[in-house]
Amino acid sequence: MSDHEQQLAPRRGKVLEALARAERKVFTRPAPKSAKAQVKFLLTRAKGSTKALADRLGVSTRTVQRYRAGQLTTPQKRLQAALVEETESEWQPKVRAQAREQASTFGGMMVTVVAYFGFTASGSSDDGRQRHVTTAISPTYAAQILQLQEAGATEEDSHPIVAKAITESYFTDWGSQCDGLVVHFTDVQSIDFEF
Repeated sequence: MSDHEQQLAPRRGKVLEALARAERKVFTRPAPKSAKAQVKFLLTRAKGSTKALADRLGVSTRTVQRYRAGQLTTPQKRLQAALVEETESEWQPKVRAQAREQASTFGGMMVTVVAYFGFTASGSSDDGRQRHVTTAISPTYAAQILQLQEAGATEEDSHPIVAKAITESYFTDWGSQCDGLVVHFTDVQSIDFEF
């Protein structure tokens, strides 16, 4: 993979990255830290196929073999980032699934976001502005957000559902206020989810 191809590779957006961070917080054991341990773990997930793992990481099969044998210990930044991301995405799938199931069925999620919120409503409303909002998201919206993540949705795809979830829980107080309020959610500065 050339430097040009690496620059063109899409990065996860802030919402999707926040969901990944929330999943990492529920781990009951720390993920492997050393390159050798990460490669060994990923090889077990790849059923021992160095070629499959090398393709996932964007390196040669010989490089994978060297890390597994401990001949190489300090990966370059790009490979280190790939090892961490791949390891954490495969680490403790049952714990991650249990947390997602709980959030989708009865627990919901907490969200803390700093973003620009614009409003349209029948009647008057505040002008749009940047706000810092911390609120609970219902299990229904948590399930929709997690389904979007599983389906490989883009950052732009996730904004409307996150905006609806925040509108319902924070701005309309679960539908008891501001009937017909529509919130536009843009320019996300930071966002964190918690299962």
